[in-house]
Amino acid sequence: MTAIKHALQRDIFTPNDERLLSIVNVCKAGKKKKNCFLCATVTTERPVQVKMVKVKKSDKGDFYKRQIAWALRDLAVVDAKDAIKENPEFDLHFEKIYKWVASSTAEKNAFISCIWKLNQRYLRKKIDFVNVSSQLLEELPKVTEESVPSGENQSVTGGDEEVVDVYQELNAREEQDIEIMMEGCECAISNAEAFAERLSRELQVLDGANIQSIMASEKQVNILMKLLDEALKEVDQIELKLSSYEEMLQSVKEQMDQISESNHLIHLSNTNNVKLLSEIEFLVNHMDLAKGHIKALQEGDLASSRGIEACTNAADALLQCMNVALRPGHDMLLAVKQQQQRFSDLREQFARRLASHLNNVFVQQGHDQSSTLAQHSVELALPNHHPFHRDLLRYAKLMEWLKSTDYGKYEGLTKNYMDYLSRLYEREIKDFFEVAKIKMTGTTKESKKFATLPRKESAVKQETESLHGSSGKLTGSTSSLNKLSVQSSGNRRSQSSSLLDMGNMSASDLDVADRTKFDKIFEQVLSELEPLCLAEQDFISKFFKLQQHQSMPGTMTEAEDLDGGTFSRQHNAGVPPPVSSEKDMIRQMMIKIFRCIEPELNNLIALGDKIDSFNSLYMLVKMSHHVWTAQNVDPASFLSTTLGNVLVTVKRNFDKCISNQIRQMEEVKISKKSKVGILPFVAEFEEFAGLAESIFKNAERRGDLDKAYTKLIRGVFVNVEKVANESQKTPRDVVMMENFHHIFATLSRLKISCLEAEKKEAKQKYTDHLQSYVIYSLGQPLEKLNHFFEGVEARVAQGIREEEVSYQLAFNKQELRKVIKEYPGKEVKKGLDNLYKKVDKHLCEEENLLQVVWHSMQDEFIRQYKHFEGLIARCYPGSGVTMEFTIQDILDYCSSIAQSH
Repeated sequence: MTAIKHALQRDIFTPNDERLLSIVNVCKAGKKKKNCFLCATVTTERPVQVKMVKVKKSDKGDFYKRQIAWALRDLAVVDAKDAIKENPEFDLHFEKIYKWVASSTAEKNAFISCIWKLNQRYLRKKIDFVNVSSQLLEELPKVTEESVPSGENQSVTGGDEEVVDVYQELNAREEQDIEIMMEGCECAISNAEAFAERLSRELQVLDGANIQSIMASEKQVNILMKLLDEALKEVDQIELKLSSYEEMLQSVKEQMDQISESNHLIHLSNTNNVKLLSEIEFLVNHMDLAKGHIKALQEGDLASSRGIEACTNAADALLQCMNVALRPGHDMLLAVKQQQQRFSDLREQFARRLASHLNNVFVQQGHDQSSTLAQHSVELALPNHHPFHRDLLRYAKLMEWLKSTDYGKYEGLTKNYMDYLSRLYEREIKDFFEVAKIKMTGTTKESKKFATLPRKESAVKQETESLHGSSGKLTGSTSSLNKLSVQSSGNRRSQSSSLLDMGNMSASDLDVADRTKFDKIFEQVLSELEPLCLAEQDFISKFFKLQQHQSMPGTMTEAEDLDGGTFSRQHNAGVPPPVSSEKDMIRQMMIKIFRCIEPELNNLIALGDKIDSFNSLYMLVKMSHHVWTAQNVDPASFLSTTLGNVLVTVKRNFDKCISNQIRQMEEVKISKKSKVGILPFVAEFEEFAGLAESIFKNAERRGDLDKAYTKLIRGVFVNVEKVANESQKTPRDVVMMENFHHIFATLSRLKISCLEAEKKEAKQKYTDHLQSYVIYSLGQPLEKLNHFFEGVEARVAQGIREEEVSYQLAFNKQELRKVIKEYPGKEVKKGLDNLYKKVDKHLCEEENLLQVVWHSMQDEFIRQYKHFEGLIARCYPGSGVTMEFTIQDILDYCSSIAQSH
């Protein structure tokens, strides 16, 4: 137990400046296996604190840890269970009762005794010791902290308290005196009694000397007392004189107090005067408006640059006077109230004068600008508003002042500006678009073209004119001329100067020029509108002091944009709007000022689409580029939003153009009496693809064209097959072969990356149908020979050996010779000549596939010839039967026929 006590003192209590006084090994009642230690400790510093600590051995090692501690003053009862019999159980009553079982009764008794002593020594409180033997509760001697027997102190505190006994140690001075005294007495060491007697005698001598000295000084004491009495008399006299002096100075004191109070009042008055002067100077310096500024506000010339500058400076000075931060109480002064009222009157008067003048400027500038419209009536250009903006920007600072001081008048000016400018821009833009429409339709040029068209074309032309009020081209996928040419495709090649040929030749060259002209005019329209809108938006931002070049919060409804009522709904009069609303105001003003741009653009787009549906390609590219440019500058600007809305319309027209072409493919009707040739929509796809590739080169909306290509080519494929199936005059294989050859050639020439799969498919279809047509046609010249050898192959297929076929009655050597004799060289050449003429009738001239087909037929004929010879060699060996013409004869026949035709 001693080793454990030492270990606990070293590891747990010494780091906490505590001394371990007693220890007992215990476990909880009913849990004997979990042993722990209860320790009684005191602190080494004063005031001393007495604690009872529970220490437990750690589960992870051989070291101990402090688990819980109780202050001894919280202990109420110590119950030892039995005062007579030995019993290791005991209870400690703190806030709750802790029941313990000690490892031995001796440890338990020693621990309870230590608790009793600590209570008596430090706490002096009533702790009930129940069932404790009286021997353990022996009363300690009543001692103070300064005088405690050494044994008791050691038993309680462990030797850490300083012990004070009856015996006191001598200091150094006392030791030195005793040594001197003992040296003077020889018997001090050998005879202590003699030394003590000597010391006693000398002490008596000293006491007597002290008494004589006291008695001798009595006379001097009397003299001293007499002197003290005289001193007291002198003090009384001095006090009397001081009292008389005090009475004499009492009046002086009163006068000095009055003077001091007067000085305080004078100082207070001076301080107040300084403060008052400071307040007056503050009001005068900050609320005094110069006479020149007042005159400028009342009478300043708002038409000249010098007058505008003077008015601007005066307005700024007035604003500073009105916005001065008054100190507490200033607003209660009558002069301040009068000055503020004067400033308000000046502000109201100048704001009214400024608003009236600017309204007159708006009206005058609108009239001046309208007078210059005549010179732009024949040019495709919009009037320049830069001089107007430059003159108005001189008032920008005054507008900013008006915005911060009288928002109601500022808002009224904003509405008036929008009203005047919207009417002015509407006239300018409508005249501008009228010139653009005139240049697009080209009346003079169209009248010449009109005279060259046949009667039916003229009728169609007049019908087209009635749609949009002016003459237009009859080309593209929606033109009535193409519908007419499709319907008459059966006899268009039989007439050398038919309607289709003349129409195609005249329209093709004109279309290129007209489409190029339309492209330039449309680009010029957009190029004129773009700087106009940007300049006006920049001017609005600078003149009306609004925020821009930041993302706008959202799109306003058309009703809110056009009626101008949003301003009054959003802001109260005289209260400037927040920054986000200012950005909305720019958008609202631009929408109202240029409200005619989007309808006019849509009308122009509709006209271009009516003139030629292929114009939608040009418009899609140009509009996409301008939208992309506008969005890079400001994605939420009026220009970007408007062009984006128009782009949606252009895209719809483009999709409609594609849909119309697909619909016209489905509506194609072919003549039953003429050969088909290259179908009109195949040629139109070639025209569309060539035009689109030239237009969409490096364009932003290439993806839209690729989607259109996919739709168109699938429509072409489907409808080519549909027409081929319905064809009666021309074989199906010829229709498929010629048209897919044309498609393949077109895709190969244009190199459209998104149609590579369709190009391969077109080539495959062309090859398959060419082979099919050749095989089908070649069965005609040697029909009996073909039937004979088909029978031979059938017998072989039935299981008859090839060398035994000649023993069949219907396929013996004599029958073979008979069939061969029916096809001498002259007859073969005649049959090939008839075949050439028939193929020539089937094929069209535009695709020029006659020689290709003829060469393929020659190769197929030679292949069949070799096949027949092989069958003869295998099935009729040694018969000596041969064809009456050779392969060289076939080559000569085919070459001669091709040259003769």
